[in-house]
This record gives sequence, C-alpha cells and structure tokens, in this order.
Amino acid sequence: MLLREFLRFLAKRTVGAIAIMLGVVVTVFLISHVLNPDPAHLWAGARALPSQVEAVRIRYHLNEPLPSQLYYFITDIFSGNFGADPVTGQSIASEIWFYGPNTLELVLASLVITVVIGVGLGYVAAMRFSTKLDSLIRITYLTTWATPYYLGAIGAILLFSEYIPILPSGGMYSLTLTPPNPVTGVFVLDSLLALNFPAMASGLQHLILPATVLAMLDFGIITRVTRSSMLDVRWSVHVKSARARGVPEGEVNRRHVLRNGLIDANTVSALMFGWLLSGTVIIEEIFAWPGIGNFAYRAILTSDYPALVPITIFFAFGVVIANFIADVVYSFLDPRIALGEAS
Repeated sequence: MLLREFLRFLAKRTVGAIAIMLGVVVTVFLISHVLNPDPAHLWAGARALPSQVEAVRIRYHLNEPLPSQLYYFITDIFSGNFGADPVTGQSIASEIWFYGPNTLELVLASLVITVVIGVGLGYVAAMRFSTKLDSLIRITYLTTWATPYYLGAIGAILLFSEYIPILPSGGMYSLTLTPPNPVTGVFVLDSLLALNFPAMASGLQHLILPATVLAMLDFGIITRVTRSSMLDVRWSVHVKSARARGVPEGEVNRRHVLRNGLIDANTVSALMFGWLLSGTVIIEEIFAWPGIGNFAYRAILTSDYPALVPITIFFAFGVVIANFIADVVYSFLDPRIALGEAS
C-alpha cells in the first residue's frame, strides 16, 4: 500500500469521525434542550429554589435563542467546560477525568481478554470443524453469551472470593497500600511508571475478576464470527490453490485463513468496545469499581442531568474512536480497503 493512498484513506476516516462526533453532540443537544420544554427546572432538580433554577438558566445560556445555545453547548463540550455537578459540588470535567481512565483500564483489559479468547477459540473451532471439540466450544460460548452480567458477576464473586478466596471482590487496589501519584490516571500504568510494584500487583489482582466477567459474557460473538469467517476462507478458491501449489497446511492457515478471518473479528471488536463500555454501568456497580459506569449509575439515581449529558457523549465518542481505530486496522489486514477508498 502506498503511503499517499494510506494518508488519503486516513484523512477521509478522520473527517468522517469528526462529522459523526458533531452529529452526536447535536443529537444530544436536541434531546436535552429541545425535547424538554424547560431544561433549567430539570437540570436544577425537583427541589431547587427559583434562584438556583435561574442560575442554571444563566450558566447554560438557556435564556438565549436556540442557535446561540447550540454554539455554547458545542463550545463547552469540546473545551471540557461542563460546569459544576449540582449533586457533588465538584467540577464535572474533573470527575470525568478521574473516572474515565479507570473505565478505560477496565474496558481495555476486558477487550484484550475477549479478543484473545474469542479469536483463539474461533480459530480452534474452525480447524476442528464438526468434531467434539468444535461442539464443546460452541456450547461454551453460547452458555456464557446467554448469561446476564449481574448473574455472571455474582457467580464469579461467590466462586473466587468466597468459596475459593483467591481474588478480591471489589475496589481497584488494597486500601493498605499507598497509591501512586496520578500521571495517566490508569492505576496499573501509573504504578508501573512509579516503580511501585506492590501497588501494580494489587491493581492487577483487583482488575482480573471484573475484567474477566465483562469479557466472558461477550467473547462468544467474536468466537462465532471468527469461526464462521475462517470456515468460509478455509474452503475458498485461493486457499485451495495454495494447497494445490504444495504450500504447507500450517502456512496456509497462518497466512491466508487466519489473516482473512481476522477482518470480521476486527469489525466485531470495534462494536464490542461500545458494548463493553455500556456493560460497565452494571459491572462497576457490582465490583465497586470507581469508573464512568459507576458515575453514570449514581447520576441516573439522583437525576443528575448536567453530569449525564457529558457522560453520554463520553460513551458515544468512545464508540466512534473505537470504530476509527478498527478502520485503520482494516487497512493493514487488507490493503485493498484503503486502496479502494483512495480510488
């Protein structure tokens, strides 16, 4: 793939991602400002005094024309100026900066587990098609896929924290340890940067159970897609031609079957990122994980609308960025995609 075609492909995808983000912001604005006849009363809370309602109206420019409100809304979103949380009194931007990295740590760990297990089992199932091992893998992923988040989490806590107490049931690290100074906001990474290995070990130990539960309940779809995709590729014309030319079976599977089969798995992985983000609302609450999901859960319970708006946009932007990364990975797995875009 020529560098020029790749840069053109990358520029198109970047412009598309920015356009989608603007669309998300406008959609959230319409829902929060237009569909509600008086957002100031809703955002200030049911028990707010008239002076507090008026303060919200002035802060969010709700007494100005709609185009002006949209301008200030977009400016606030992209500058990170979300105002003060009416429930906690803290800056909403600082709360998101605190909770966001914790959720990214959990979701990325879960995504790695999901992709490794999902692609691995999908590959094995395709290579052992129509055998007992293939049937066992299909039963396993269908069973975990059909299990609700809360049930899987409770089962894992009972098994690994109560009956076989080898993993903690909640929190991000042991409270007896001194946490590292935040640099990236990701606890395990900050512990590594500070060479605080006891804190890093504690962080990994607390991460295993929630990340694995989040992954185990979603890896089935990647397993199924990988298995199906590799079965299609395995019997395709170009793979048969490679075998006819005398290419060893291991090289055929590695260079042709696995690489082409990963394209569909890559698509699903990008979608999985969004599902995992939404799944954190339940998992973080059960495992007392201080992330955006936990923050969103408390904001919903307290009708904290000024906090819910940036949280919603945080989730949406996460999905858009994940799909952008997936598109870039496509171009490496199959350069014809980028070349096709360029032409």
